[in-house]
Amino acid sequence: MSAVAVALPFDGQWLVQNTPARRVPSHGLDVLGQRYAIDFVAVDELGRTAPTRDWRTALSTEPPERFFGFGLPILAPVGGIVVQTHDGELDHRARRSQLALIPYALGQVARLRQGPNALAGNRLVIRDRVSGMFVALVHLRAGSLQVGIGDEVAKGQPLAECGNSGNSTQPHVHLQVMDSADIHLAQGVPVVFTRYRQWGSTPGTVDDIDLGVPAERAIVSSLAPPIPPP
Repeated sequence: MSAVAVALPFDGQWLVQNTPARRVPSHGLDVLGQRYAIDFVAVDELGRTAPTRDWRTALSTEPPERFFGFGLPILAPVGGIVVQTHDGELDHRARRSQLALIPYALGQVARLRQGPNALAGNRLVIRDRVSGMFVALVHLRAGSLQVGIGDEVAKGQPLAECGNSGNSTQPHVHLQVMDSADIHLAQGVPVVFTRYRQWGSTPGTVDDIDLGVPAERAIVSSLAPPIPPP
């Protein structure tokens, strides 16, 4: 199956996690269309996901507002038509503490049984105008969706905000491409990203990439589109 080309769905620098460049299925399970899914977590110039570390970081949960990504704009990675939205799931507290992650991990089976709303949280799906495939943006902030079903969107258009809804341990955006808008039936479709800068795919490296899949634990940001010749 041909890979679908998309743009990074944000501005600024974001850390790459659970990328299909490392393994497939990227998230360990080939369910709900997420075979080639990828996660991005906003970071600052020091690579931190949050400016603060305290006793909550080591022992407990933390408010999502503490993290750089929470509330940042999420942009359309493709042009197309919005075919599905879901809102109303709460943004829960974040977990960097290993102690807090243990009970969270034990609840994973229960979340799987509850279905897409418990796993994906607030989300939207765009039918890509070029490929006809379906691009999902997941874990969005409650109440932040700016588009509805049937809306035409342009690549780069603000759609919502980064949140911590669904199966998420800290604010991030999860992107996946599927062959159906029905997440219960969808199969994952390979994805490649256009025009991005990547730091740290190997120590000390910076690469400008026209078309590729970001490396695990690399930091990426969008590059401006090339200037066409006169």
